[in-house]
Amino acid sequence: MMHMLKKLLCFSCLAACVLSLTGCHGSRKQNTIAIPESFDTSKDYEITFWAKNDTNKTQTDIYKKAISDFQKQYPNITVTLRLYTDYGKIYNDVITNIATNTTPNVCITYPDHIATYLTGEGTVVPLDAFFTDEKYGLGGSEVAFDAPKQSELIPYFLDECSFAGHYYAVPFMRSTEACYVNKTYVEELGYTLPETLTWDFIWEVSEAATAKDANGKFLVNQQEVMIPFIYKSTDNMMIQMLRQKEAGYSTDSGEIQLFNDTTKELLYTIASHVKNGAFSTFKISSYPANFLNAGQCIFAIDSTAGATWMGCDAPLVDISKEALVKFDTEVMTIPQFDPQNPQMISQGPSLCIFGKEDPQEVLASWLFTQYLLTNEVQIAYSRTEGYVPVTKKAQESEEYQDYLSRCGEDNSAYYDVKIKASKLLLDHVNDTFVTPVFNGSASLRDAAGQLIENVTKSVRRKQEINDDYIEKLYNDVASLCHLGESSAAGNGKKELGPLPGASAALLGVLFAVWCVIFLYLAFQTLKKAKKDC
Repeated sequence: MMHMLKKLLCFSCLAACVLSLTGCHGSRKQNTIAIPESFDTSKDYEITFWAKNDTNKTQTDIYKKAISDFQKQYPNITVTLRLYTDYGKIYNDVITNIATNTTPNVCITYPDHIATYLTGEGTVVPLDAFFTDEKYGLGGSEVAFDAPKQSELIPYFLDECSFAGHYYAVPFMRSTEACYVNKTYVEELGYTLPETLTWDFIWEVSEAATAKDANGKFLVNQQEVMIPFIYKSTDNMMIQMLRQKEAGYSTDSGEIQLFNDTTKELLYTIASHVKNGAFSTFKISSYPANFLNAGQCIFAIDSTAGATWMGCDAPLVDISKEALVKFDTEVMTIPQFDPQNPQMISQGPSLCIFGKEDPQEVLASWLFTQYLLTNEVQIAYSRTEGYVPVTKKAQESEEYQDYLSRCGEDNSAYYDVKIKASKLLLDHVNDTFVTPVFNGSASLRDAAGQLIENVTKSVRRKQEINDDYIEKLYNDVASLCHLGESSAAGNGKKELGPLPGASAALLGVLFAVWCVIFLYLAFQTLKKAKKDC
């Protein structure tokens, strides 16, 4: 038995060494698909493309035309389009399909989401080698269409797709947030819009707009409804406020810093304005554009990618004509704490490619991804909303410059609010930032918005907002978003994700070995006790 015990102990040590080597990198192993020497045009390939279109038929038509034009260049590649109206639904479906190995070939998504996809083994293809391949890389010699070179992609936008040591995506379109302002009401309240909006200005005007007459109607619009300030994306709201305050949110390594004293001060400020009826959110009250266009909102903050819904002459107005109120719309940067040093988030969809067993299928996916970066697609898509193309080639083209110059010619193709939103981003690219990307960054983003949503709901329910409430809120949101028990306490542990399979196997083996050892020792003790008796 002693000889067996020694063998078990040796096996335990050996298992720990071997499995630790296989498990030290968790599930971050990535595809190392070699780029084929040539694309096999004698075989047929079917690839799937998952995209978002905001129910905008024009965008859908652009996708379909891009697919049709691409298939003329490569008749042996069939692209199947699957449309979504929400990036979150794409994310959830990808996560579900990773488990069954049925992911799409090409997907429109966000880097925060890709970081989570990477926790699956070999899911997303690193694109570094694909960028530079002489034949099939960006603008490569064997590419059948006029694709942009890597040097023709806007460097800042391309850098957003680099994390965890590799490029895991290419930018597709870029946008930021804008404040769509009812300039008419601002001036009727006795104010003049500054060159750059500040938080103090927005709060002051919003409070002034809550005044009512003796009949309970708001003085500024003579209606029974007025929510002066509505924010569409509260996660962006909190992230940008913290950035402008130079306060913590997270580090590049994934350390969570969201739950800090500056966040608490911001929540107190927001709560005070919610209490007075000056502020609400999209999730609580509905689309900012609908209130803005009905004369029931003065400051509506939404993406530049939603510009065609904004303003009483918007081509995609979502309320009845009878409810529309005429006013002058101003497109401005989001409010700032320091107008001399503006900070605004850079956002917009990117394209990633999922790993497949056949390198030729992956190459077919890469060729289609490149096609989405051509001038034909980039310019056409950017004209649908306040997006900007991600390539210098498209931005500097005569066609795109002509489009920008015709701002306001009509209320459809050249709708002034839409083109002003695009120009806003073009003028402020150097003032934009992106948040760190890591496994768990998507959950952290959700937590940032949830803090504002919860405080807003609580104030509307007449709950008191104090230090005890904030402390409990931090812990509740950290738990809800799976950020780890210590995150709300400020210890900053990042979300590590599920335990890697090899590590789980190691623990299982060690547990079994020690169980055998324990049983052996118990048996020996019992045997000795009987002998002594």
